[in-house]
Amino acid sequence: MRQVREGTASLLGLVKRHRDPVVVQALRSTAAATVAYVIALRLSPEAAPLTAPLTALLVVQVTLYSTLTTGIRRVNSVVAGVLVAIAFSLLVGLTWWSLALLIVASLAVGHLVRVDEFVPEVAISAMLVLGVTTVGDTAWARILETLIGAVVGLGCNLLLAPPVWVGEAGESIEGLARRVRQLMLNMGEEAAGRTPVEHATERLHEARRLDHDIVEVDAALRQAEDSLRLNPRVREGLLHRVVLRTGLDTLEICTVVLRVLARTFTDLAKQRDAEPLFAAGTGAVVERLLSEIADAIVSFAVLVTTHVSENADAAEARLTAELRQAAATRDKLAQLLLEEVQRDARQWQLQGAVLTEVNRILDELDTEHRSQRLLEELDRTAREQRERMPRLTRLRESLRVPEPLRRNRADAGRR
Repeated sequence: MRQVREGTASLLGLVKRHRDPVVVQALRSTAAATVAYVIALRLSPEAAPLTAPLTALLVVQVTLYSTLTTGIRRVNSVVAGVLVAIAFSLLVGLTWWSLALLIVASLAVGHLVRVDEFVPEVAISAMLVLGVTTVGDTAWARILETLIGAVVGLGCNLLLAPPVWVGEAGESIEGLARRVRQLMLNMGEEAAGRTPVEHATERLHEARRLDHDIVEVDAALRQAEDSLRLNPRVREGLLHRVVLRTGLDTLEICTVVLRVLARTFTDLAKQRDAEPLFAAGTGAVVERLLSEIADAIVSFAVLVTTHVSENADAAEARLTAELRQAAATRDKLAQLLLEEVQRDARQWQLQGAVLTEVNRILDELDTEHRSQRLLEELDRTAREQRERMPRLTRLRESLRVPEPLRRNRADAGRR
């Protein structure tokens, strides 16, 4: 039985590695570059047409959307560079001052044709073409090889559909939520007793380091959003993108408030160095409240990353129950803090701040608040699409074709 479990774990690990973005990118890029080189050998007059595999290597991306957008910009950059080189070769040839002018002109043309990150590629293409003797033949050969590489790169993602990275983005969001949960549990344990200033300060540093985690999760979410665009395997791509993005926004707000809460605990520890942060009974309630909120944050992350309706309903019911319990504990804490302030009002501002910060987190996690944000985001997206494509909007209205976002809006109301 143990061998079966170990074999299953190894198989799952192998499958997971084959779906890893780095592995997928390496395999797809290698295949595209090789095919582009083989085709260029037959069509290009160059003996070693390395521009084709180079273009395919740079065009192929993890997602179909980024492949299409990158391929168009790269082809534009190379063609623009070749045309600039042809013009310079006919007028001045290659000298030190003409090379300087060529670079300046190429960079200016790159910005003019809006190739974004491929602006340096315009100058590179121009210099490579200008540096050879048979400029005309080499220029057109380079354009041909670039087109071959771009077409092969685009075809690679069309034939070998790239994976949808929603699962990986969901795992990143849940991982962030669990790190927030662990920090809140640690803060709650320390709030129940005497907390040295050094420990409170360390928790504050941990809360600040969550910003780096958010950046990493945001990068994973952007990749997932790109993988949903123009993907024929995804029916509700917009809804998935909005659910994940608004979910990450909520978690980001919670981490900001948690950082403020850690700052409040640090200030309390400084002012009450010889005493516990809270009275014995109050500290126990603070610990319980932070534990309940920490569990609710994880449940919220599970909810926004769940796309099956039955599982989503169960996750929402669990989150609602946890928030209801946390609200009851919050009310009890408010009463205890009021009684403590009436006995000793020295730190009433900081104790009131604790209650305010807890309320903010609970409000951000509220299911009704989340549904409202989803609807607002879908409405904003629909408005932007109508403004960006007015002709398509008028055609749809004349044909009385309902907007696809309306179904997303109805689904969002149930999420």
